[in-house]
Amino acid sequence: QVQLAESGGGSVQAGGSLRLSCKGSGYRYICMGWFRQAPGKEREVVATSYSGGTTMYYSDSVKGRFTLSQDNRKNTLTLQMNSLKPEDSAMYYCAAGLSRGSPCSEALRDSPYWGQGTQVTVSS
Repeated sequence: QVQLAESGGGSVQAGGSLRLSCKGSGYRYICMGWFRQAPGKEREVVATSYSGGTTMYYSDSVKGRFTLSQDNRKNTLTLQMNSLKPEDSAMYYCAAGLSRGSPCSEALRDSPYWGQGTQVTVSS
């Protein structure tokens, strides 16, 4: 079991940057990642890390703008978000779990381990 605590959300103008952190305490799962959910929309994957950062995945919508990093000693997953757009506005959630033979971007959707979320608002 793991507990996840996100931090770093906030409000920024388009083109700005924010850094989100997810601190895990407890068991260290092979998959960790960030998802987001905007009002009226389904939760979508943003970026995931497999096996302590061995493999990273980015959704097409954030590729080239967001960077995921993982500090395995501290069990912390950080999402650096640059060139933010209004469409990036959402509640961002950290998740951790098993891969069960699937890519982390798919496996984490069914994980029972989620943080409380942190709000990101990008104004135009």
